Amino acid sequence: MLVLGDAHADDPENRRALLAAYRQADADVALQLGDLLHYDLPIPTWFIAGNNEDFDVVAALRNGLVTNSRVDNAHLLASTAVDLQGIRVAGLSGNFAPTKYDRPRANLVGERRRHFTHEDVQAAMDLTDVDVLLTHEAPHGLPVAEEYDVGCSHVDDLLNALDPELCLVGHHHEHAETTFGDTRVVSIAPAWERYYSLDPDTLALSWSDTPGS
Repeated sequence: MLVLGDAHADDPENRRALLAAYRQADADVALQLGDLLHYDLPIPTWFIAGNNEDFDVVAALRNGLVTNSRVDNAHLLASTAVDLQGIRVAGLSGNFAPTKYDRPRANLVGERRRHFTHEDVQAAMDLTDVDVLLTHEAPHGLPVAEEYDVGCSHVDDLLNALDPELCLVGHHHEHAETTFGDTRVVSIAPAWERYYSLDPDTLALSWSDTPGS
């Protein structure tokens, strides 16, 4: 199973790197950790929305109303789960904004649709039997290099509720690892640097350099 980090594939060079990773990996299905920005994909890909997306496309995917010919094989995980190759994968789309968290999702408009709300977190907490959780925000304790304190208490709460074996995190454009309780947490490098393979039997991750990186 292919795993891809942030793509920012509205940029032509990043898009070439993304598609090169797909070709090189030659996988049947993929997971992607947000900031995708290109939704016409070679194989079925389950992704979470990041803080940089085409939010009209994301809204359409949320509501099952996609008619855009440039959207193919892109499946949104938004407080939902899917069974893939014998594992259950769930995703929380969006990032955290304290001024938006308590608002109804229906009240978020424009670029503010990038955020997750209390409704989204609660819906994710109601999921069961999750093996792998995808988030764009990190839980506390992830050792990535940022100019702010990394860690979102709502992601902490979600990990405590779901207790997945593995949590994959986007957003930080850096590979880093930690544990949160019994969960292994891995920040995924961007798609223009690396692509990863996830063994569905063991949940072990391996990675390779993206061609041309």
